[in-house]
Amino acid sequence: MARKFLYLIVAIVVLILIGAIALALWSRQATELAFVPRTQFTAQAPLSANAYADPAMWYSRPGLGANDPARFRPVGPDSDPSIEEAPPFAVFFVHPTSYIPLALTEQANWNAALGDTTAESRARLFLRGMASAFNRAEAIWAPKYRQAVAGAFLTDKPEAARAIDAAYADVREAFRYFLDDTPAGTPIVLAGHSQGALHVLRLLRDDMNTEKVRSRIAAVYAIGWPISIAHDLPALPFPGCERAGQARCIFTWSSFAEPADPSMLLIRYSQTPGFDGLPRGEGPILCVNPLTGAAGGNAPASANLGTLVPNADLSGGELVAGAVPARCDDRGLLLIGDPPRMGQGVLPGNNYHVYDIPLFWKNLEGDVVERVRAWTPPER
Repeated sequence: MARKFLYLIVAIVVLILIGAIALALWSRQATELAFVPRTQFTAQAPLSANAYADPAMWYSRPGLGANDPARFRPVGPDSDPSIEEAPPFAVFFVHPTSYIPLALTEQANWNAALGDTTAESRARLFLRGMASAFNRAEAIWAPKYRQAVAGAFLTDKPEAARAIDAAYADVREAFRYFLDDTPAGTPIVLAGHSQGALHVLRLLRDDMNTEKVRSRIAAVYAIGWPISIAHDLPALPFPGCERAGQARCIFTWSSFAEPADPSMLLIRYSQTPGFDGLPRGEGPILCVNPLTGAAGGNAPASANLGTLVPNADLSGGELVAGAVPARCDDRGLLLIGDPPRMGQGVLPGNNYHVYDIPLFWKNLEGDVVERVRAWTPPER
């Protein structure tokens, strides 16, 4: 287990190093030099028919037992899932980018290959810290997919869009298999972080083409991806979550400690088109406070039921109550006060992106159960 945590530290150190270079030179060219592949885009071969029927195509799914990273349980207060019984529900979780080659010194492709041992080890670790917050579910499914490289989100090169589209094609096929395998009366939670959140949002926009499918979704957690209130939400079938216990809504936040410098995030965000095809500009992003379950607002650290903090030797983690507060500012950023000690994964600008979910692990665990309880099955 310690080795898996060390894989994450290696990835995070690379991110910090590249972020430091970009900040020091303060140029788009420096960032592209560090992250963006120099190789030609190579189209992926289509997956074989019904590829996701193979259990090896999933990091998490029913039947994996102790080998399922999403079933990790941290130590800490009230961490026993039997304390409060949850209604049956199924989660489809898409992991964030774990393919992070350093384009300056190594071969970087536009999409990860299935079987890339480093990327898959990191993905399992991310699932332990993120998808585990959803483990009150009866079933958690987390697919392997040929994810876009980290640099694809930092450039306007046409290869980047093709890489992201190719990754989404795998996620879409996995979701269709998951949907067919999940009993019709079972509420579904869509969840993902960062790149995974983008793919979840695209599922909402592009693959929920009937009310019969949309009505099965109890809640959407698209965490760590900036969602424009003006240019993204109107193109999606669900609104942002306005209150705790609201079903069929979108929950997201992007965490920064103070003083926060989100310029690297917001500059790129403002220049890219929203789901309506128009530039997002400088308008606010959606922020649902993970400590209250409501849009915007401020909550003290005392409302934080448990932050998942890695232990000293990085072999596991424990829940620590009251660790950080949460406040949505006018830009839609989630501010968490003074920088908490979470490890070496803090990005430039006090960006706690890597820890979006672990910071509020216990609150999220309860939030999803309440939204599922509020879901009403469609009338037949």
